[in-house]
Amino acid sequence: MKIRKNDNVLVIKGKDKGRQGPVQSVFPGRGKVLVEGINIVKQHRKAQGMSGAEIVEKELPVAVANVMLVCTHCQKPAKVSNRIMGDGSKGRICKNCEEVIE
Repeated sequence: MKIRKNDNVLVIKGKDKGRQGPVQSVFPGRGKVLVEGINIVKQHRKAQGMSGAEIVEKELPVAVANVMLVCTHCQKPAKVSNRIMGDGSKGRICKNCEEVIE
């Protein structure tokens, strides 16, 4: 998975298409990411004890296929490739501007 925590992503499919936000957490086993402010749903909670019933809004994970990483250099949504750097470390490369994504 080429998207990591704290990356800025753009939603390219679904009800939140065109919106951006930082990734809060990544679920590689399920192929999903949790993006701040994206895919908000309402959950009805049953009354418990002295507190009454309530409606809570929460964020649900989005499929990785429905988001694109926004490059930090060119500020455009970009495909990402991996490349071995000169010092032997692996880095993510933006396919638009060929810069290393930090």
